[in-house]
Amino acid sequence: MKSLKWIQAIALMLMVVMIVAACGNKSGGSDKEAAVKITLLNSKGEIQSQLEDAAKAFKEDNPNITVEIIPVPSGQSPFEKASALYASGNPATITMLDTGDVEKFKDRVLDLSGEKWMADTVDRSTALTTFDGKNYAFPLAIEGYGFIYNKAVVDQAVGGTFDPASINTTNALEQLFQKIEASGKAPLIISPMDWSLGAHYLPLAYAGQSADTEAVAKFVNYLKAGTVDLASNNVFNGLLDTFDVMTKYNIDKASPLSGTYERGPEVLGKGEVGIWFQGNWAWPQISSFDTANGQYGFLPVPISNNPSDFGNTQISSAVSKRLVLDKEKNTAEQQAAGKKFLEWMVYSEKGQDFLVNKANIIPAFKNITLEAKDPLAKSISEYIANGKTEDSMSTLPADHWAKIGASMQKYLAGAGDRAVLTKEIQEYWKTVK
Repeated sequence: MKSLKWIQAIALMLMVVMIVAACGNKSGGSDKEAAVKITLLNSKGEIQSQLEDAAKAFKEDNPNITVEIIPVPSGQSPFEKASALYASGNPATITMLDTGDVEKFKDRVLDLSGEKWMADTVDRSTALTTFDGKNYAFPLAIEGYGFIYNKAVVDQAVGGTFDPASINTTNALEQLFQKIEASGKAPLIISPMDWSLGAHYLPLAYAGQSADTEAVAKFVNYLKAGTVDLASNNVFNGLLDTFDVMTKYNIDKASPLSGTYERGPEVLGKGEVGIWFQGNWAWPQISSFDTANGQYGFLPVPISNNPSDFGNTQISSAVSKRLVLDKEKNTAEQQAAGKKFLEWMVYSEKGQDFLVNKANIIPAFKNITLEAKDPLAKSISEYIANGKTEDSMSTLPADHWAKIGASMQKYLAGAGDRAVLTKEIQEYWKTVK
């Protein structure tokens, strides 16, 4: 009897040890499974360091998730880099695409229609990434562009307080350039990168055709069909007339293709030039050179000498960058972690701080009420609030900036006249399917 009790006691102890060991193994296995590494392909090079800091902040809130930020190489489009990663069988968990590229990847990425943040997106922010009733992308940033002006420089040039509303024609713009030049400063700098000329400047000729986005879409279809005569198009010619004025007052006119992106924010921030054609994404670079805590804002790019013409008082803005989640190669755990990162940006204090204060992004979400600190975001927000915007051409073909950008560079350098440029643009569109 006594030995039987001992046997029962020993058996009970063994069972306890086995249960504890099993629990320990289960716990250890669970922790191991919970440790997830995801990657984010970043095509906004100007916020690479901010994204890396955001990944660290996210990990503080989610210790088992590591986010690695992979930059798209300079000179390569996000479409090209993402395609290369898919071809190698190693796509990023989260890929930052231009709006027009989302449809090309829709069969390889997750349907995000059921995500919590969908209810908080601003109007029309997911329309261009919704196909067959399903939204495939997270709207990361509303961006705008036009002429960025350094208020201190233009105030000095006009001999008082500069009124941005006064620049509503090409003639008015040239007069301002003349005043800046007379004050001893360079009027402006043209950054000659193909993406700036081909993805931002020239597309104003498309978007400026009408305030009606459907009419703009029809115009682009006519370009594809070869039925548009750009040589006789008023908006196209007016935009190039403005470009001709810009080249005349360009600080780099002696060597117009020698400039770099980095030179633009330096000379503007230091007050060496009054105006730079660029977008609000450039604020971190401008502020790094601005030691006087100066004020900056946007001017539209005029396309005529009639102040009432559409485009003369509007700046271009749209959701420019989208995040998609791979469903082919990333695991269910990685996909869940990717979704968690998107939600963290929209609803956590740290995530919102990253978007608005660190990356100087204008969020596409109504629940984010942080006020932009940088003057360029504020300027765009004012244009939006006053109904003074035209939609950016965010669905252009992936190779548009490279092909048309090269043609614009040729025109900028004087290696081809307007007739050559016009022909090259029309020939390009005939190749677009």
